[in-house]
Amino acid sequence: MIILKMILKNAFRRKVRTGLTVLAFAIAILAFGLLRTVISAWYTGVEASSASRLVVRNAVSLIFPLPLSYYDKIRHTDGVSTASYGNWFGGVYISEKNFFANYAVQPNTYLKLYPEFVLPEDQKDDFLRDRRGFVAGRKLAERFGWEIGDIVTLKGTIFPGSWDFQLKGIYQGRTGSADETLFLFNWEYLDETLKQIAPSRSGQVGFYLVGVQDPNRSADVAREIDTMFRNSLAETFTETEAAFIMGFISMGQAIIQVINIVSIVVIVIILTVVANTMAMTTRERIGEYAVLKTLGYTGSHTFALIVGEALVITSIGSILGIVLTYPAAAGFKQGLSAFFPTFNVDPSTIVYDLGIAVLVGSAASFIPAIQAVRIRIADGLRRIG
Repeated sequence: MIILKMILKNAFRRKVRTGLTVLAFAIAILAFGLLRTVISAWYTGVEASSASRLVVRNAVSLIFPLPLSYYDKIRHTDGVSTASYGNWFGGVYISEKNFFANYAVQPNTYLKLYPEFVLPEDQKDDFLRDRRGFVAGRKLAERFGWEIGDIVTLKGTIFPGSWDFQLKGIYQGRTGSADETLFLFNWEYLDETLKQIAPSRSGQVGFYLVGVQDPNRSADVAREIDTMFRNSLAETFTETEAAFIMGFISMGQAIIQVINIVSIVVIVIILTVVANTMAMTTRERIGEYAVLKTLGYTGSHTFALIVGEALVITSIGSILGIVLTYPAAAGFKQGLSAFFPTFNVDPSTIVYDLGIAVLVGSAASFIPAIQAVRIRIADGLRRIG
């Protein structure tokens, strides 16, 4: 108990120095927490994916279409419960800075495959009845202030022209990881228009979505679908939804690696700061430690005093950084909603933050503590006065 009191008194003896060190550590923890949250948000789509959903695309590349005629064959494949299809539309709302994902889909089957998208029945019925209708995620609708009945015009990039849609429904995610930023409209509207302006591009889809009856048979179903269209003009490549999303994430792997490196650099920098603080503190108190040894305190007591002081400082800084992480993440969530459907601080990030406090506190104080333990009483007493 005496040692604990001495640790707390020593930690706050130099209030300005301790305060600045705590603040620096808190900022480092805040930066680390936000960087880890960005990485977690990057993989949210994988975590939200379902093991019972497969994605079928062109074997050459996703940019090449597949014939609509494949639909019935896929739908009747053994092990398939539901099949749907769609196209990435790539439309722009007002200007290119207003980016969000927009898809032309087969409405009824698509919504059946994604039960995590909760849409009121009356809004769903309106959506299914009107080919120019669309549904938007709650976050997307809030972002642009859309309300039911509003007319929204997208400028096509992949499919040129101005496309008018009417908002028929706003869906919400059943879970926190569900993407509430999608813009979904009827594939029939896209195909009917293409028949008039670009007949050669009609009757084609960008991907098929497949629901399997038994997730354990996903690999077998995928293999059967690809075998069915082998040696055709448009061969297929079928994979789980998680693998499909990981394919997109891998394109930004370099960015993720940079974020990881930066987060490590942040820890190294703060380790240096705390180590310097503890080295200065230890040098100033060598005489005090020598006096404690003359009073019967052992080297282990001295070691505990120095390491304990460092742990108190890093623990306070870590807690302060964690407290600041949540409002900071909420602010980032507002600004990055178009790129990250969810931006929530993962519980594992908090565990990392606390672990860093222990690691940095222990590592930064280890060498100064060893030096203080090894110094002879006579040498230490010479520094008094």
